[in-house]
Amino acid sequence: MNVLLIQPEGIDLYTTLLRSETSRGALRFYQPDRLAHGIRIRTASLGSALALVSELRWYIQRYVEEVLFEPEDGVFYSSGLARQIYERDVKPAHPWRYRCLYRISGDHLVDTIRMDEGTTPEAYADRTEPEDTVLEVWCTEEEYPAG
Repeated sequence: MNVLLIQPEGIDLYTTLLRSETSRGALRFYQPDRLAHGIRIRTASLGSALALVSELRWYIQRYVEEVLFEPEDGVFYSSGLARQIYERDVKPAHPWRYRCLYRISGDHLVDTIRMDEGTTPEAYADRTEPEDTVLEVWCTEEEYPAG
C-alpha cells in the first residue's frame, strides 16, 4: 500500500517534511520517495497507511493538497473511500462506479475530472496535456465531482 501526498503549488513537500523533527520522527520507519508533485510512502497495509496519515495530520492540513492511497499499481483511493474500506463499510471492486481523474501539471494538482461510468482514462485525453500526470482515483459517492 502506498500513500501519495500531493503538494499544493509553491510547496516542496519532501523538504518541508524532512526539515521538521516531528515529521521526520513519524517517517523514521519509511523511506519516502520524492515525486515532482509530492511524496509517496510505502506502508504494509491500509491500516498502517491510515495511522501514518493520522500522525502527519498537522502537516497534511498545512502543506498537502490531497492524500491518496494506492492499494495496487495505478488505482488510487480517496481518503474517504480508504476510511470506508478500512471500516468495512464498502468493498471495492472493478469496475468502481465513482471515479475521477486527477490532472497534475508539473508539481501540483490542477484539475479533477469526473469519469462517467464505463469510460477509461484515455477517453479524457482531450482534457489533459501529454506532459501531465493523470491518476485514476476511486472515491465515495459524496466525494464524486458534480457532473
